[in-house]
Amino acid sequence: MSVEPAATRLRHQGPLVVWLVLVWMLLWGTWSWANLLSGLLVALAVLTLLPLPHVVGGTRVRPVPLLAFLGHFVLDLFSSGAEVAWQALRPGGVRRTAIVRVRLRADSDLLLTMVAEATSLVPGSLVLDLDREQRVMTLHLLPVRDLEDVERKKAHVLVVERRLVRAFGSTADVAALEADRRDEVPTS
Repeated sequence: MSVEPAATRLRHQGPLVVWLVLVWMLLWGTWSWANLLSGLLVALAVLTLLPLPHVVGGTRVRPVPLLAFLGHFVLDLFSSGAEVAWQALRPGGVRRTAIVRVRLRADSDLLLTMVAEATSLVPGSLVLDLDREQRVMTLHLLPVRDLEDVERKKAHVLVVERRLVRAFGSTADVAALEADRRDEVPTS
C-alpha cells in the first residue's frame, strides 16, 4: 500500500471538505464562526475515520456541455413532472407502465452512476437495477402509450448518457461514445 502525497490528497479531498462544511452549515440553518469551525472539524473527522476511495477514470468537467445537459435536464423535469401529474389526476389514472432494459455505452463507474441518478430523478422513470458488468440499466417507465413510446423513452436514456459523457467524461470516454454512435448509424 502506497501513501499518496499530501498535495494530491488535498486536491482530491478539498472540494469534499468544502461540500461537507456547506452541508453542515445548511443543516444548522445559521451562519456563525462556531458552525463553520465545528463543520470543518466534523468534515475532517469523517474523512479521516471513513476514507473514501478516489474516483478514477480521468473525469473532467466541460462547462458548455454541462450547461446543455442542465438545460435539457430541467426541461425533462418539468415536462415529465407535468405528464406524470396529469396521469395521476386524470380520470382512470395511469393505464400502462413498462419495465425495460437499456444497454449503456459508458464504461466508467462514475458515468454509469450519473446516468442512473439523472434518469431516476426525472418523474416517470425509476432505475430498478444497474448491471455494472453488462452495462445494462433496468427501468420502470410510467406512463407509456405504446411500443413506439417505450422505444422513444429508451432512446432518451441514451441521449442523457451522451450528454453526461460529453459534460463529464474523459477524452477516451467521449471518443468511445462517438465511435459507438458511428457504428449505430447505417451508412448508405
